[in-house]
Amino acid sequence: MGDAPVEEVMVADAPESADDAEQLGAEKVPMLIFGAGGGKPFTVPLAFVARLEEIERETVEFTGGKPVVQYRGALMPLVGADATFKMVEEGRQPIIVFTDGGRSMGLMVEQIDDIVEDVLDIDMKADKDGLLGTAVIAGRATNVIDVAHYLGQAFGSWSGAETTGDLLAGDQRHRLLLVEDNPFFRNMLHPVLSAAGCKVTTVESADAALKLREAGHEFDVIISDIEIPGMDGFEFVEACRADSRWQETPVLALSSHANEEHFERGREAGFTDYISKNNRDALLSALSETLSISGDAA
Repeated sequence: MGDAPVEEVMVADAPESADDAEQLGAEKVPMLIFGAGGGKPFTVPLAFVARLEEIERETVEFTGGKPVVQYRGALMPLVGADATFKMVEEGRQPIIVFTDGGRSMGLMVEQIDDIVEDVLDIDMKADKDGLLGTAVIAGRATNVIDVAHYLGQAFGSWSGAETTGDLLAGDQRHRLLLVEDNPFFRNMLHPVLSAAGCKVTTVESADAALKLREAGHEFDVIISDIEIPGMDGFEFVEACRADSRWQETPVLALSSHANEEHFERGREAGFTDYISKNNRDALLSALSETLSISGDAA
Protein backbone atom coordinates (compact mmCIF):
# COMPACT_ATOMS: atom_id res chain seq x y z
CA MET A 1 0.00 0.00 0.00
CA GLY A 2 3.07 2.20 -0.16
CA ASP A 3 3.69 5.36 1.77
CA ALA A 4 0.63 7.38 0.73
CA PRO A 5 -0.75 8.98 3.91
CA VAL A 6 -4.40 8.72 4.81
CA GLU A 7 -6.11 12.06 4.49
CA GLU A 8 -7.23 13.56 7.81
CA VAL A 9 -10.98 13.84 8.15
CA MET A 10 -12.35 17.05 9.61
CA VAL A 11 -15.54 17.22 11.64
CA ALA A 12 -18.40 18.85 9.78
CA ASP A 13 -19.32 22.48 10.50
CA ALA A 14 -21.97 23.03 13.11
CA PRO A 15 -25.55 23.29 11.85
CA GLU A 16 -26.69 26.90 11.68
CA SER A 17 -30.45 26.51 12.13
CA ALA A 18 -32.88 24.52 14.23
CA ASP A 19 -34.05 22.83 11.03
CA ASP A 20 -30.79 20.88 11.17
CA ALA A 21 -31.49 19.58 14.69
CA GLU A 22 -32.27 16.06 13.50
CA GLN A 23 -28.73 15.80 12.15
CA LEU A 24 -27.10 16.61 15.48
CA GLY A 25 -25.27 13.62 16.91
CA ALA A 26 -25.78 11.84 13.61
CA GLU A 27 -22.98 13.23 11.47
CA LYS A 28 -21.67 10.78 8.93
CA VAL A 29 -17.97 10.12 9.41
CA PRO A 30 -15.54 8.23 7.17
CA MET A 31 -14.65 4.86 8.64
CA LEU A 32 -12.17 2.17 7.73
CA ILE A 33 -13.64 -1.33 7.45
CA PHE A 34 -11.28 -4.26 7.95
CA GLY A 35 -11.22 -7.94 8.80
CA ALA A 36 -9.59 -9.32 11.93
CA GLY A 37 -11.11 -12.76 12.35
CA GLY A 38 -14.40 -13.99 13.73
CA GLY A 39 -16.49 -13.28 10.66
CA LYS A 40 -17.93 -9.92 11.74
CA PRO A 41 -16.23 -6.86 10.17
CA PHE A 42 -14.36 -4.30 12.26
CA THR A 43 -14.24 -0.52 11.95
CA VAL A 44 -12.38 2.53 13.21
CA PRO A 45 -12.97 6.21 12.37
CA LEU A 46 -10.62 7.06 9.53
CA ALA A 47 -9.45 10.19 11.34
CA PHE A 48 -7.54 7.94 13.77
CA VAL A 49 -5.59 6.24 11.02
CA ALA A 50 -2.14 7.63 10.24
CA ARG A 51 -1.27 5.18 7.47
CA LEU A 52 -2.13 1.83 5.96
CA GLU A 53 0.85 -0.42 5.36
CA GLU A 54 1.85 -3.93 4.38
CA ILE A 55 5.09 -5.09 5.99
CA GLU A 56 7.21 -8.04 4.97
CA ARG A 57 7.03 -10.80 7.57
CA GLU A 58 10.80 -11.22 7.45
CA THR A 59 11.27 -7.62 8.68
CA VAL A 60 9.46 -8.32 11.97
CA GLU A 61 11.73 -8.56 15.02
CA PHE A 62 10.98 -9.41 18.63
CA THR A 63 11.84 -7.36 21.71
CA GLY A 64 10.92 -8.82 25.08
CA GLY A 65 8.89 -11.43 23.21
CA LYS A 66 6.77 -8.76 21.51
CA PRO A 67 6.83 -8.07 17.76
CA VAL A 68 8.25 -4.79 16.47
CA VAL A 69 9.29 -3.47 13.09
CA GLN A 70 11.72 -0.74 12.11
CA TYR A 71 9.54 2.13 10.96
CA ARG A 72 10.72 5.62 10.04
CA GLY A 73 13.88 5.43 12.08
CA ALA A 74 12.35 3.86 15.20
CA LEU A 75 11.01 0.54 16.44
CA MET A 76 7.23 0.39 16.10
CA PRO A 77 5.29 -2.09 18.29
CA LEU A 78 2.91 -4.45 16.51
CA VAL A 79 -0.30 -5.51 18.24
CA GLY A 80 -2.76 -8.17 17.15
CA ALA A 81 -6.43 -7.30 16.75
CA ASP A 82 -7.16 -9.74 19.59
CA ALA A 83 -5.27 -12.15 21.83
CA THR A 84 -5.69 -15.01 19.37
CA PHE A 85 -4.56 -13.12 16.29
CA LYS A 86 -1.57 -14.65 14.49
CA MET A 87 0.50 -12.73 12.00
CA VAL A 88 1.19 -14.22 8.60
CA GLU A 89 3.98 -16.78 8.54
CA GLU A 90 5.37 -15.44 5.28
CA GLY A 91 4.67 -12.69 2.76
CA ARG A 92 3.02 -9.39 3.62
CA GLN A 93 1.20 -8.53 6.84
CA PRO A 94 -1.42 -5.74 6.60
CA ILE A 95 -1.26 -3.21 9.44
CA ILE A 96 -3.13 -0.07 10.44
CA VAL A 97 -0.76 2.55 11.84
CA PHE A 98 -1.97 4.76 14.70
CA THR A 99 0.14 7.67 15.92
CA ASP A 100 -0.08 9.47 19.26
CA GLY A 101 2.36 12.09 20.50
CA GLY A 102 5.02 11.22 17.94
CA ARG A 103 4.84 7.49 18.68
CA SER A 104 3.46 4.96 16.23
CA MET A 105 2.01 1.48 16.66
CA GLY A 106 0.79 -1.02 14.08
CA LEU A 107 -2.44 -2.96 14.48
CA MET A 108 -2.12 -6.27 12.64
CA VAL A 109 -5.27 -7.25 10.73
CA GLU A 110 -6.29 -9.88 8.20
CA GLN A 111 -7.23 -7.48 5.42
CA ILE A 112 -8.34 -3.92 4.67
CA ASP A 113 -11.81 -4.04 3.13
CA ASP A 114 -13.20 -0.59 2.44
CA ILE A 115 -13.68 3.04 3.45
CA VAL A 116 -17.31 4.08 3.99
CA GLU A 117 -19.21 7.08 5.34
CA ASP A 118 -21.90 6.37 7.90
CA VAL A 119 -23.27 7.44 11.27
CA LEU A 120 -21.27 6.02 14.18
CA ASP A 121 -24.00 5.09 16.62
CA ILE A 122 -22.99 2.25 18.94
CA ASP A 123 -26.04 0.09 19.63
CA MET A 124 -24.56 -2.64 21.81
CA LYS A 125 -21.86 -2.43 24.46
CA ALA A 126 -18.70 -4.47 24.06
CA ASP A 127 -18.24 -7.79 25.81
CA LYS A 128 -14.50 -8.11 25.19
CA ASP A 129 -11.34 -6.05 25.50
CA GLY A 130 -10.41 -3.88 22.53
CA LEU A 131 -13.98 -3.15 21.46
CA LEU A 132 -16.27 -0.25 22.29
CA GLY A 133 -19.32 -2.05 20.98
CA THR A 134 -21.28 -2.90 17.86
CA ALA A 135 -22.76 -0.49 15.33
CA VAL A 136 -24.60 -0.95 12.06
CA ILE A 137 -22.17 0.33 9.42
CA ALA A 138 -23.04 0.14 5.73
CA GLY A 139 -25.92 -2.17 6.61
CA ARG A 140 -23.86 -4.69 8.59
CA ALA A 141 -23.31 -5.29 12.30
CA THR A 142 -19.73 -4.12 12.80
CA ASN A 143 -17.31 -4.22 15.74
CA VAL A 144 -16.07 -0.74 16.70
CA ILE A 145 -12.53 -0.99 18.06
CA ASP A 146 -11.23 0.99 21.03
CA VAL A 147 -8.04 2.64 19.77
CA ALA A 148 -7.07 3.57 23.33
CA HIS A 149 -6.94 -0.11 24.26
CA TYR A 150 -4.38 -0.87 21.56
CA LEU A 151 -2.33 2.24 22.29
CA GLY A 152 -2.32 1.04 25.89
CA GLN A 153 -1.02 -2.37 24.86
CA ALA A 154 1.77 -0.74 22.88
CA PHE A 155 2.80 2.11 25.17
CA GLY A 156 0.96 1.81 28.46
CA SER A 157 -2.68 2.62 28.96
CA TRP A 158 -3.93 5.86 27.40
CA SER A 159 -4.88 8.30 30.13
CA GLY A 160 -4.47 5.58 32.73
CA ALA A 161 -7.72 3.92 31.63
CA GLU A 162 -8.01 0.21 31.01
CA THR A 163 -11.65 -0.05 30.02
CA THR A 164 -14.49 2.27 29.18
CA GLY A 165 -17.07 0.50 31.26
CA ASP A 166 -20.83 0.98 31.19
CA LEU A 167 -20.95 4.00 33.47
CA LEU A 168 -24.19 5.56 32.31
CA ALA A 169 -27.21 3.56 33.39
CA GLY A 170 -30.47 3.23 31.52
CA ASP A 171 -31.42 3.18 27.87
CA GLN A 172 -31.76 6.94 27.37
CA ARG A 173 -29.15 8.45 25.08
CA HIS A 174 -28.09 11.75 26.59
CA ARG A 175 -27.44 14.68 24.26
CA LEU A 176 -23.81 15.68 24.65
CA LEU A 177 -21.85 18.50 23.02
CA LEU A 178 -18.07 18.04 22.81
CA VAL A 179 -16.04 21.20 22.16
CA GLU A 180 -12.51 20.07 21.21
CA ASP A 181 -10.13 21.40 18.56
CA ASN A 182 -7.58 18.58 18.78
CA PRO A 183 -8.58 16.01 16.11
CA PHE A 184 -6.93 13.12 17.96
CA PHE A 185 -8.84 13.67 21.19
CA ARG A 186 -12.02 14.67 19.38
CA ASN A 187 -12.10 11.44 17.43
CA MET A 188 -10.85 9.39 20.38
CA LEU A 189 -13.60 10.61 22.68
CA HIS A 190 -16.51 10.50 20.24
CA PRO A 191 -16.88 6.68 20.13
CA VAL A 192 -16.02 6.37 23.84
CA LEU A 193 -18.80 8.79 24.80
CA SER A 194 -21.19 7.16 22.35
CA ALA A 195 -20.51 3.76 23.90
CA ALA A 196 -21.17 5.28 27.34
CA GLY A 197 -24.72 6.15 26.31
CA CYS A 198 -24.52 9.61 24.73
CA LYS A 199 -25.67 11.08 21.45
CA VAL A 200 -22.56 13.07 20.65
CA THR A 201 -22.22 16.28 18.65
CA THR A 202 -18.68 17.59 18.10
CA VAL A 203 -17.47 21.08 17.23
CA GLU A 204 -13.97 22.51 17.08
CA SER A 205 -14.45 25.91 18.77
CA ALA A 206 -16.51 27.85 21.27
CA ASP A 207 -17.81 30.05 18.48
CA ALA A 208 -19.21 27.00 16.67
CA ALA A 209 -20.79 25.79 19.92
CA LEU A 210 -22.48 29.16 20.54
CA LYS A 211 -23.89 29.09 17.00
CA LEU A 212 -25.74 25.95 18.06
CA ARG A 213 -27.15 27.81 21.05
CA GLU A 214 -28.29 30.67 18.83
CA ALA A 215 -29.97 28.13 16.55
CA GLY A 216 -31.98 26.79 19.49
CA HIS A 217 -30.20 23.51 20.20
CA GLU A 218 -30.15 22.08 23.70
CA PHE A 219 -27.89 19.49 25.35
CA ASP A 220 -27.96 17.49 28.55
CA VAL A 221 -24.27 18.12 29.14
CA ILE A 222 -21.37 19.93 27.49
CA ILE A 223 -17.71 18.89 27.62
CA SER A 224 -15.23 21.58 26.63
CA ASP A 225 -11.49 21.67 26.30
CA ILE A 226 -9.91 24.68 28.00
CA GLU A 227 -7.18 25.25 25.43
CA ILE A 228 -9.23 25.97 22.31
CA PRO A 229 -8.48 28.66 19.70
CA GLY A 230 -10.30 31.97 19.79
CA MET A 231 -12.58 32.08 22.83
CA ASP A 232 -10.98 29.76 25.39
CA GLY A 233 -12.87 27.35 27.64
CA PHE A 234 -13.13 29.78 30.55
CA GLU A 235 -14.64 32.46 28.33
CA PHE A 236 -16.93 29.90 26.76
CA VAL A 237 -18.43 28.72 30.04
CA GLU A 238 -18.85 32.32 31.16
CA ALA A 239 -20.80 32.96 27.94
CA CYS A 240 -22.94 29.88 28.70
CA ARG A 241 -23.72 31.11 32.21
CA ALA A 242 -24.54 34.61 30.99
CA ASP A 243 -27.45 33.42 28.82
CA SER A 244 -30.61 31.74 30.09
CA ARG A 245 -30.64 29.15 27.28
CA TRP A 246 -27.58 27.20 28.48
CA GLN A 247 -27.28 28.75 31.92
CA GLU A 248 -28.23 25.57 33.77
CA THR A 249 -26.59 23.09 31.40
CA PRO A 250 -23.75 21.17 33.12
CA VAL A 251 -20.37 21.99 31.55
CA LEU A 252 -17.34 19.77 32.23
CA ALA A 253 -13.87 21.18 31.62
CA LEU A 254 -11.06 19.16 30.04
CA SER A 255 -7.50 20.40 30.41
CA SER A 256 -3.93 19.15 30.36
CA HIS A 257 -3.35 21.50 33.32
CA ALA A 258 -4.91 19.89 36.36
CA ASN A 259 -3.67 21.70 39.46
CA GLU A 260 -5.65 23.40 42.23
CA GLU A 261 -5.17 26.86 40.68
CA HIS A 262 -6.86 25.74 37.46
CA PHE A 263 -9.58 23.89 39.38
CA GLU A 264 -10.40 27.05 41.32
CA ARG A 265 -10.47 29.21 38.20
CA GLY A 266 -12.72 26.67 36.53
CA ARG A 267 -15.17 26.69 39.43
CA GLU A 268 -15.24 30.49 39.45
CA ALA A 269 -15.87 30.60 35.70
CA GLY A 270 -18.88 28.30 36.05
CA PHE A 271 -17.71 24.78 35.18
CA THR A 272 -19.63 21.97 36.83
CA ASP A 273 -16.44 19.89 37.13
CA TYR A 274 -12.83 20.13 35.99
CA ILE A 275 -11.08 16.99 34.77
CA SER A 276 -7.56 16.23 33.66
CA LYS A 277 -7.45 15.58 29.93
CA ASN A 278 -5.16 12.65 30.72
CA ASN A 279 -7.70 10.58 32.62
CA ARG A 280 -10.51 8.96 30.65
CA ASP A 281 -11.88 7.06 33.66
CA ALA A 282 -12.22 10.32 35.62
CA LEU A 283 -14.05 11.93 32.73
CA LEU A 284 -16.55 9.08 32.40
CA SER A 285 -17.05 8.97 36.17
CA ALA A 286 -17.68 12.74 36.30
CA LEU A 287 -20.02 12.48 33.32
CA SER A 288 -22.01 9.68 34.96
CA GLU A 289 -22.29 11.59 38.22
CA THR A 290 -23.23 14.84 36.48
CA LEU A 291 -26.01 13.24 34.44
CA SER A 292 -27.28 11.37 37.49
CA ILE A 293 -27.49 14.59 39.50
CA SER A 294 -29.09 16.57 36.69
CA GLY A 295 -31.58 13.73 36.14
CA ASP A 296 -32.55 13.70 39.81
CA ALA A 297 -33.04 17.47 39.73
CA ALA A 298 -35.27 17.39 36.60
